[in-house]
Amino acid sequence: MTDGSAPGDSAPRSTAGRRRAPRSARTRWLAAGGVAALATVLGLSLALRSGAAPACAAPRALAAPPAAGAVHKGKATFYDSKGAGGNCSYPSAPADRRYVALGPSEYAAGAACGGFLDVTGPRGTARVLVMDQCPECEPGHLDLSREAFAEIADPVQGVVGISYRAVVDPPLPGPLTFRIKEGASQWWFAVLVGQHGNPLRSVEVRQGGSGAWRGAARQDYNYWLIESGAGTGPYAIRVTDVYGHRATATGIRLAPGQVQRSAVRMYGGTAPARATTPARSPSARPSPSTSAPVSASPNLAAAASPPAVLDAAVAPVGPTRAAGCGG
Repeated sequence: MTDGSAPGDSAPRSTAGRRRAPRSARTRWLAAGGVAALATVLGLSLALRSGAAPACAAPRALAAPPAAGAVHKGKATFYDSKGAGGNCSYPSAPADRRYVALGPSEYAAGAACGGFLDVTGPRGTARVLVMDQCPECEPGHLDLSREAFAEIADPVQGVVGISYRAVVDPPLPGPLTFRIKEGASQWWFAVLVGQHGNPLRSVEVRQGGSGAWRGAARQDYNYWLIESGAGTGPYAIRVTDVYGHRATATGIRLAPGQVQRSAVRMYGGTAPARATTPARSPSARPSPSTSAPVSASPNLAAAASPPAVLDAAVAPVGPTRAAGCGG
């Protein structure tokens, strides 16, 4: 299920405010791509017949959100989502209407959703939530909300040069939120996580307060999916971001379409220090179904601290080296 719909859900996703490439341009691109592909196949065939081994191609740049610690250069335009939450599936645009749509390489199939960027232009700097995808934007092209663009430049300009950087550990508006997707049941589970501050690395779910954790797969529309379901709930949901912060929320109900506010923040305040023990791998086996009450995690901080569990920084995974290429 990759189209953002639960089984039987025929409603198309909203594309309010998004621009599309002209059909004729896409048709020409496809035709050119077909010719290039045929030329590549013929060239490879001739090389193999002559006994020559094909050289290793240069590795393709992996799609990834803007990297922390680096200042990126590019350009900005603006658009209006008309109040919709964009391709990241948020119920609505943020109240301050400071958001951004990224091109496919930086949107990274939803991996950038929920993170923040500081964007600087001729007038100043605006902090924006990554909320949407701009299909026609190349790397470095940010499509800002009109309000965010007006903070960094005169909207009359339309297009301006900018610099931008990823924000690490931005202030959080509140505890984590969870929204179970419409159409979910004990047999099909999808959850949207909100107010996490940094981009997320993983989401794990288990039925009740015990049993094996099950890893959910991120979809490009920003829901985390377990195709075979996660039971009847209530659930414990464990969330890990790209910088190693981890929080576990309990008592999340199977209540499709409702935003549920948890009692835990992703980080901040007087949260406990991260443990040095490695993270456990999520089990592929379904957890046992139970309706027993959810017990409090023994790893929670004292009552004076926010009940977030930050228990193992996970190192980023580097790109995979192609077989036979390089050292």
